[in-house]
Amino acid sequence: MHRNKNDPSGSKVVSWASVAFRRRDDRIGSVTIRDTSLEFARDGVALVRGLLDPAALELARRGVDTIVTNPGPLAITASLPDEPAFVEDFRRVGDVPDIAAIALDPRIGLVAAALMASRTARLHHDHILVKAAGSTRRTPWHQDQPYYDVDGSQCVSLWIALDPVPIETSLECVRGTHLGPWLMPRTFLDREARWFPEGSLAEIPDYSLNDDRIVRYALEPGDAIAFHFLTVHGAPGARSTRRILSLRYVGDDVRRVTRPWRTSPPSTSADLDVVIG
Repeated sequence: MHRNKNDPSGSKVVSWASVAFRRRDDRIGSVTIRDTSLEFARDGVALVRGLLDPAALELARRGVDTIVTNPGPLAITASLPDEPAFVEDFRRVGDVPDIAAIALDPRIGLVAAALMASRTARLHHDHILVKAAGSTRRTPWHQDQPYYDVDGSQCVSLWIALDPVPIETSLECVRGTHLGPWLMPRTFLDREARWFPEGSLAEIPDYSLNDDRIVRYALEPGDAIAFHFLTVHGAPGARSTRRILSLRYVGDDVRRVTRPWRTSPPSTSADLDVVIG
């Protein structure tokens, strides 16, 4: 092991065995990737139209509905008891075949690899987010990487809409924030600093939607918003039920690291490190 020089956590790098998806061309299924990859590299966020075809979309919907009715050990409720529910669950690719079929689909792995400018894409984890109709619970501004057990720059989240998402209730991303710095991660409901000590990182600004760096997209089912693990993002409530399947992939330069705290989602020996493509 050696000390990780690329993040402020004092973590140590550990080995990460994997099997990888490899890039082949600039058009993957219905997705033309060259311009999208350039946009992703510049802004840390890009829109991918039609990532899931109709058959894959039905698999994803069935998988997410299965998870909602059968939550796993990492499931959380990110809403108060008297509010329309906001539920999340993590790492169900190992026990929900419909989710595995999407997360390990070579075509999606190839899109992820191309976005990251990586030879390969490894699945780090799957994550479902479901906000019930009428939810006013906002997902606060945050970066993902400070919660995770990885170090490196080649990484992408694919926030895949399984229902229509109007622009007013869509994911909000702040362009350019993927270039850093790391900002203080906090719990969503009570805003506690459970990962880094208070004062050790700068706080995330309270961005206004008038900020011209903020991008939002109206989504049709099967569309995805791709964003970097360090891109600051948040989301409003939902007028109608909003089911999201978010798939997190890492590229050639990313290594798992041991943190001096429990990561979210937690590291386990059963992590599926699959290289796709």
